[in-house]
Amino acid sequence: MSIPVNARVRAVPNFLDCLKAARRFMAQQDEATAPSRFAKLQAELIKARSLLSFSPSSGRPARFLDAKSGWGRFQAETAMNLAKELGTPELRELVLARHVVLYAHSEQEVVLLSLRHERQLAYQVTS
Repeated sequence: MSIPVNARVRAVPNFLDCLKAARRFMAQQDEATAPSRFAKLQAELIKARSLLSFSPSSGRPARFLDAKSGWGRFQAETAMNLAKELGTPELRELVLARHVVLYAHSEQEVVLLSLRHERQLAYQVTS
């Protein structure tokens, strides 16, 4: 029987900016349904936080780390450097219903770095 990790989960300002951008986009798409769709996303993030607290390595390995283009390599290096600066060297992605969360983790800490819609090609990653 394994013991729960109970890792600390936190978000960097960039993640919060991505969340605000998602909310704005939902409002631009359809103002009437935006509040309920955003509430769904918030509920998914609450569940994701609990899961990552219990098991930091639950997500899949970050797929964009194998990018071949110059821009893709730049994004990957930026994310890897940010993860190292935060002391959380592992980069992973957690797939939600319609969004994907990029996060870095160690055994005791999870840092939410970015959020993108499943149809977006790249994350917004800033340090």
